[in-house]
Amino acid sequence: MAAELQRKKLLSLFEEEQENIIYMKGAELMYRYQTDFEFPFRQESNFLYLTGIDEPDYHLILDLRTETYYLFAPKRDEHYGVWHGRIKSKNDIQTLYEPDELHYDNELLTVLKNLNPNVIYCLNEEQAEFLEDLDRSFNVDTESLNDAITFCRSVKTEDELNLMREAARINNIAHRKVMEAIKPGMYEYELKAIFDYHQIQRGLLFPAYNGIHAAGINSAILHYTECSSRVNNGELYLIDAGYEYEGYASDVTRTYPANGRFTDEQAAVYQTVLNALNSVIKMVKPGIKMEDLHMSAAEIILEGLKRMGLVKGSIEELLENDIFALFFPHGLGHFIGLDTHDVGGYPKGVDRIDRPGIRFLRARRELQAGMVVTVEPGLYFIPALLKKAIDDDEKSKFLNADKLESYFEFGGVRIEDNIIVTEDGFENMTDVPKEIKEIEKIIRG
Repeated sequence: MAAELQRKKLLSLFEEEQENIIYMKGAELMYRYQTDFEFPFRQESNFLYLTGIDEPDYHLILDLRTETYYLFAPKRDEHYGVWHGRIKSKNDIQTLYEPDELHYDNELLTVLKNLNPNVIYCLNEEQAEFLEDLDRSFNVDTESLNDAITFCRSVKTEDELNLMREAARINNIAHRKVMEAIKPGMYEYELKAIFDYHQIQRGLLFPAYNGIHAAGINSAILHYTECSSRVNNGELYLIDAGYEYEGYASDVTRTYPANGRFTDEQAAVYQTVLNALNSVIKMVKPGIKMEDLHMSAAEIILEGLKRMGLVKGSIEELLENDIFALFFPHGLGHFIGLDTHDVGGYPKGVDRIDRPGIRFLRARRELQAGMVVTVEPGLYFIPALLKKAIDDDEKSKFLNADKLESYFEFGGVRIEDNIIVTEDGFENMTDVPKEIKEIEKIIRG
């Protein structure tokens, strides 16, 4: 039912031009480096959005004039049954997916020729080449469909929001379980195993992305994935991880001390990031721009750095000279949905802002009700950035170099919540503890 409404939403964006169709190819099984190591199958997100089908080797056609939904299923043989299990009959497929017309994939070219479309809208050059290999006479458009489905996926339906709420509910549990379990001496991979266990135990089988499980100095590596270090007493532990529910992602980050007590320095850094998170979330509403939220977070982070004596000068000077980007080098957040970094962050014609820090913002547009975004400010002490800045005549006058050098082994802090934009503000789907006293109480038992 949800996929049917989503197909109608997409079709409403196209004129009912005679003989024009939409074609989309679903995902195939993938193997590791020409071996028989089979990766777990995950459907291509756009195809999943329009069909709800999480099986390989399907195709679809949508007729723009009649709104007929054609589904093309793979013709399985007995060998497939031996290796992969029961082969669905045509009746099974019809009952499960409810297309208007169901065909086997070997009939695709015949149906295309019978429809005789003036234009076939498809997602990309790879799919266009597939169609052209079938028949060189097809006239294929690779831009219009991508723009249209991105527009559709940017604003979630209530059904989609409910799936995201369920993903968030289970992810919240898994994050809390790791917080309850952490102790100095554990390894990052042990904590990852606890997180994964509580997801899988509740039926979530697919990570939404490569999670980050980072202890100590590793927490300043933005996309750290090695997951092999020991979590030492006195260190911070950063976990940025999430699983997906029926394709829809959750993406949560928390940072906390392994021994259950923030040092004064850790608490000051942490509270600065938390202040930025809480302040920016309160600003979320329809019409607000993501870049304005980012700069508001950057200003709060600079205020915290100044209180800690790590930077000097007025906040206006520090902003103008992009000092915030030395400590907060990534974007504030991104769209989230069927993909963790979901489509729709940059509408057609909107370019990135060529400015340190903010050039990596993954979404730059006014928010609308029904959009779902992450808010994830961070404050990091990255030697590669800071050493270069200390040696720079212009940047160094804003930095307390002697004090900063004592933070080179600190790592970093990031805190991330998942936010639905509502008609009158926001809904925060993330309820993993984030206040200092609450975190310390949970970890110390």
